Amino acid sequence: MSDNIVTAALLVIGDEILSGRTKDVNINTTAVFCTDLGIELAEVRVVPDVIETIAEAINALRARYTYVFTTGGIGPTHDDITADAVAHAFGVDLPINAEARAMLEARWKETGTEVTAARLRMARIPEGADLIVNAVSAAPGFRIGNVHVMAGVPVIMKAMLEAIAPTLEGGRKVESRSVPAGVGEGALGDPLGKIQERYPEVKIGSYPQMGQTPVMTYLVLRSHDIERLDMATAEVQALVDRIHAEKNIILSEEKSA
Repeated sequence: MSDNIVTAALLVIGDEILSGRTKDVNINTTAVFCTDLGIELAEVRVVPDVIETIAEAINALRARYTYVFTTGGIGPTHDDITADAVAHAFGVDLPINAEARAMLEARWKETGTEVTAARLRMARIPEGADLIVNAVSAAPGFRIGNVHVMAGVPVIMKAMLEAIAPTLEGGRKVESRSVPAGVGEGALGDPLGKIQERYPEVKIGSYPQMGQTPVMTYLVLRSHDIERLDMATAEVQALVDRIHAEKNIILSEEKSA
């Protein structure tokens, strides 16, 4: 486990995601996967099935983060163009990979599936890439540089994440703290913002529970720096305690008036 902060981005590819026809679940799966390994999932992008757009996103993300994960667009149909886009981004050819073809043909022989040009599209792998094993349906993903290209089908995507886990270097794990506050966000805003300014390495989020009685807001703090996290949490707790005390004084005065 490294002491460095290891970062990642997820690129979700597919017109069906953007149109709403398909509901994405891979973002959550990847976020949980990264958290477990001590990797900070720092950005998620969703892009259409357009080669130039995909390639531009890949080049931007791979320069910025330790790892890039992509999902979608590596199937057998004409609109599965992720491999084309990755090859374009890296400036390499996209031949049929002999190892990938052998994996696929072995599975097709078992299932009595006909070998077609369309199905062989799934064996096209950018030159210089390593395969990512697909234990579910045999069609492999691939890794080139720091970019990991995986399927969009959730069960296959999860299997591919499990396959690459041993190859990834984790960093310092993020820990979180939660402080419940029995007031609305408006009572917390300014002083909470000042605490955030004093602890830039700690992410402080405010999450009001809408429609609940009594009013409740959960303050969640997250950081790699556990010492600073605990210090910030203590200040947030002190703020909440003070606001609660002031609220109780006001209520007592109203009752006695």
